Amino acid sequence: MPAKLSFIDRIICDLDQGLRTLFTRNHAARKIPSDGLADNLGESGKILSASLMRVNHTGEVCAQALYQGQGLSSKKRRVKNKMQQAAEEEIDHLAWCRQRIDELEGHTSRLDPLWYTASLGVGFLVGLAGDRWSLGFLAETERQVVDHLNSHLERLPSDDTCSRAIVEKMIEDEANHATMALDQGASELPTPIKKLMRSTAKIMTNIAERI
Repeated sequence: MPAKLSFIDRIICDLDQGLRTLFTRNHAARKIPSDGLADNLGESGKILSASLMRVNHTGEVCAQALYQGQGLSSKKRRVKNKMQQAAEEEIDHLAWCRQRIDELEGHTSRLDPLWYTASLGVGFLVGLAGDRWSLGFLAETERQVVDHLNSHLERLPSDDTCSRAIVEKMIEDEANHATMALDQGASELPTPIKKLMRSTAKIMTNIAERI
């Protein structure tokens, strides 16, 4: 995001990004990892895969909001730029998950606006704590996302090669984002904060899987 933009300008840009995240179909810069693959899922397999990919899509909605909130309150231009870069890369995940949900004849979470708003507020507050803590939050978030995605690989139908290819690429990207945050000087979060993050994420994923 250009340095000349004022705080208000950045809020307007992030509001626009939020509306596009929630209410439009985002376009990926990279080819979907499942391109050229095919599967032959039965009805029960489709329902399970669609529910898991819905959770992953909601996670990406939250990621966009977290990065935007942290970018707004971060102190250093370098950190703001890293947050913006990570958000842009994760738009691919958002688009991939949405495309796969459509292929499975499923739907995105009806509570996505709530998840987005809550995550934006959390991201902004975390950014106020300072850039090292903000980066630490990003690193821990990505670690937990990797664990979550690995659990989905175990739950996805074995013959759902398309969803598996998408999730595997997402794991690779999320791990890279965690490494980026550590390289930029992230502080390790206290254990109680990590546990709170994990508990909150579990509540969100359980609800998003159903609604």
